[in-house]
Amino acid sequence: MTHRPSLLITNARLVNEGAITETDVFVSGGRIEAIAGDLASRSADTVIDARGMHLLPGLIDDQVHFREPGLTHKADLAHESRAAVAGGVTSFMDMPNVKPPTLTPEALEERCALARERSVANYAFYLGASNSNLDDIRRLPPGRACGVKVFMGSSTGNMLVDDREVLAGIFRDAPGLVAVHCEDDPMIRANEVSWQQKFGDEIPFSEHPKIRSAEACYASSSLAVDLAKQHGTRLHVLHLTTARELELFEPGPVAGKRITAEVCAHHLWFSEADYAGRGSLIKCNPAIKTAADREALWQALRDDRLDVIATDHAPHTMEEKLNSYLEAPSGLPLVQFLLPALHALHTRNVLSMEQLVQKACHNVALAFGISDRGFVREGYWADLVLFDPDRPQTIGRGQVLSKCGWSPFEGETMPGTVDTTIVSGRIAWRDGGIVESTRGERLEFRSN
Repeated sequence: MTHRPSLLITNARLVNEGAITETDVFVSGGRIEAIAGDLASRSADTVIDARGMHLLPGLIDDQVHFREPGLTHKADLAHESRAAVAGGVTSFMDMPNVKPPTLTPEALEERCALARERSVANYAFYLGASNSNLDDIRRLPPGRACGVKVFMGSSTGNMLVDDREVLAGIFRDAPGLVAVHCEDDPMIRANEVSWQQKFGDEIPFSEHPKIRSAEACYASSSLAVDLAKQHGTRLHVLHLTTARELELFEPGPVAGKRITAEVCAHHLWFSEADYAGRGSLIKCNPAIKTAADREALWQALRDDRLDVIATDHAPHTMEEKLNSYLEAPSGLPLVQFLLPALHALHTRNVLSMEQLVQKACHNVALAFGISDRGFVREGYWADLVLFDPDRPQTIGRGQVLSKCGWSPFEGETMPGTVDTTIVSGRIAWRDGGIVESTRGERLEFRSN
């Protein structure tokens, strides 16, 4: 794995740093050596004519649940990282609610060792927070984790942090970025009791956004923002879903922000009208909400109030998802179709290609302080995606690489297709297949 073949990409439409340009790119030793319009005469181990295709930086997904260790009947690093590169995602940041949960620096290093052996994509892991591991958070060496993940609302894995003194300690002492899942747990539990009294055990899935309500989201996200302002925390609020929450965040460039916000692909794509046809398959936390909320999220992307687009890729087996409302787990497998779905939103005028790259590539690298990735720049790691905007695909179950074997996008026609994905200078996905010899690198982080 020490040898990295040279690679020449010619005739590409490069989408990068707010512009679209015709150019060639030469890669050597895993890094981008040259970007220019006249490189076709260079000799390389592999030459790709990218005529008609977009060349993008590899997407960086800052929120995935690849389920390893302990939940590998749903997903694992091997399957999900392969799904990621098929979706144009070259780097991922994996969440700590596995079994056992990632609550110590030692457990985090063990997960990195697993990824080094099995992951086709570049990788990083969050250290999880609990009501009892503040000392472990304090001793986390800077730069070893992408951040500290705090569940301020309970979700899969029962890692709720609801001790206000512990929360204050985390926001005060965390050695780097704090990422938060924001939903007010007591409000949600009270709503569940009320809805169960009304419907019994057969609560319709259409009630999910009312149970995990906009009010519950705002109560928790406003608390997180208040704590961050009080303690000067570098805060990243995950998967925003409501129009009201957006008032908590400032518009403008991500550089220099101490508080940043993320939106996920499914909250940009679906609305409450989709529960009728998809039911448990789009049950997630926080819930997919109204069309008006979705339109507010679209506008907040354009206004730079929302900084990052991710997936919250969270697979469950179909058998698990087909349970009744109270028994069906929340979460969707999304990473394989992230770039095609975002490109489809581009064709609907939700965002420009330049904005897509800003939110899914550049801003993630800037917000998390990722070294030498997220941009197409000379000297940077060659994390690259060639995307064919004129090759439609209708998503079917047979295409799904995630271990769970299904996608909430089944039946949707995406207007474009990922042609080639390059991870740290090596081809990982090309012509509809994985290059099994490719392995990703551990992401490195600058101080935030």
